Amino acid sequence: MKIVVASDHAGFQYKQAILEHLQKLGHETADYGTFSPESCDYPDFIIPAAKAVADGEFDRGIVLGGSGNGEAIAANRVQGVRCAYCWNIETAKLGRKHNKANVIAIGERLIELPLALEIVEAWLAEEFEGGRHERRIAKLDEPIN
Repeated sequence: MKIVVASDHAGFQYKQAILEHLQKLGHETADYGTFSPESCDYPDFIIPAAKAVADGEFDRGIVLGGSGNGEAIAANRVQGVRCAYCWNIETAKLGRKHNKANVIAIGERLIELPLALEIVEAWLAEEFEGGRHERRIAKLDEPIN
């Protein structure tokens, strides 16, 4: 699977660890930054990564920050992105099964790294259920303005 990963300074350490973990699992990855723990503005990195998923350059995306909230908001501003904010394995699984999440957001300051890696693996392994969720996803993917 082709996966893009991006973060701000507060998610930098987990971004590095997740990229390494994904590569060990055999995934093709791209790092959209940030490239250091220096303070930066998360939209500068998250929005290009989200656009790359929406444009089909990548199958999935993972965005990280201190809480993950701003990153989820930024990613979800991109038409065609369905970013699930994940803080445990269940949110990751349901984000994929019910919401067809093609991006997830994780907060480095809120969970331990081993759990973050488990969240990533659970989300990648899950399939979209379809069925009753299809019409809801279609509505989410419609342009609003």
